[in-house]
Amino acid sequence: MSTKEEYVTFLAALRKETGIEAFTADESGLVSVRVDGAYNVNLQFVEATGRVLCFVEVTELPKDAPREVYRDLLVGGLFGKDTAGGYFAVEPESEAVVYNYFFDLETAVKDVEGFVSTLEKILQLCDIWAERIRRVLAGEPEGTGKRATAEIAVHNMIRA
Repeated sequence: MSTKEEYVTFLAALRKETGIEAFTADESGLVSVRVDGAYNVNLQFVEATGRVLCFVEVTELPKDAPREVYRDLLVGGLFGKDTAGGYFAVEPESEAVVYNYFFDLETAVKDVEGFVSTLEKILQLCDIWAERIRRVLAGEPEGTGKRATAEIAVHNMIRA
């Protein structure tokens, strides 16, 4: 079982690998790093499971978002469709769509470079979903242009 001390050591290796000093946990084990001015990447160590929860706010939905958006998110959550092993949640007050992905800390410690690569893929996935949601909100039809390409690209992206 991984410990908080191992998590702190992992974060030090992550800072060294990325050169980003903000990969430092607060007293609760939460790390929050703004990436490319677009996303906050949050990491939270869950000691009971030895896993690290990564969560990223993808976009905010308007209060009158069409049910197609929620259906796509639900299908992704229930069946893993176009989520690469993660899942979505909608924060009830802000209507923010949040992507969640669990890392095994023991595995991450052994391959910090792989962890960083997966984080980059998560951000690409968030870009794809943000665009997908934007297109639904704009009323653009499915299966056309960038949307079709993005939906194909997202399949098992992180696991690759």
